[in-house]
Amino acid sequence: MAHHVQSLIEHYGYFGIILILVGGIVGLPLPDEIFLTYVGYSVYRETLSHIPALISAVVGAAGGITLSYYIGYRFGLPLLRKYGPKIHITEQKIDVTKKLFAKIGPILLVVGYFIPGVRHLTAYIAAINNYPFKKFAFFAYTGAIIWTFTFITLGEVLGEEWRYVGLYLSRYSMYLIALFIIIILIVYFIFKKRKSPK
Repeated sequence: MAHHVQSLIEHYGYFGIILILVGGIVGLPLPDEIFLTYVGYSVYRETLSHIPALISAVVGAAGGITLSYYIGYRFGLPLLRKYGPKIHITEQKIDVTKKLFAKIGPILLVVGYFIPGVRHLTAYIAAINNYPFKKFAFFAYTGAIIWTFTFITLGEVLGEEWRYVGLYLSRYSMYLIALFIIIILIVYFIFKKRKSPK
């Protein structure tokens, strides 16, 4: 992974970061978090500069999720059901994301980036549910900034130990997914309780 990423960055620079993240967000089976952590490691090694790397990553993530929204808006759920399984987007993931989005759409657009399998679906589901693009863009782009900043900074801080991110993600990914879902539900119920008439 590191060799291929290093080669990509050497040949295409910041544009390569954009391309990888657009593809990853749309649904290609790419290890986005590991890639972002490696970008952070490249900043640590001074191969890349922090701000341009972060801007490129945000542009890539935002571009990918916008493209996903357009595909969902243009072609709808049948396309996702037909081709989704080929890129590990199963019917079960679609149903879970639809139910979550119906309850906590804005929150899911922000934190969904941190949930493998969900970040690939939130934009499609938003478009299929006719979620207004302006609202979608606000929450989705905010999430893109938080997500890319988190992993690039993590790679920069860890330095030579950046590979441990991939190890821990593969080992504890299910626990992380469960934790994020619990946090989302807690925030949702707190928000709902505050809005309910007293």
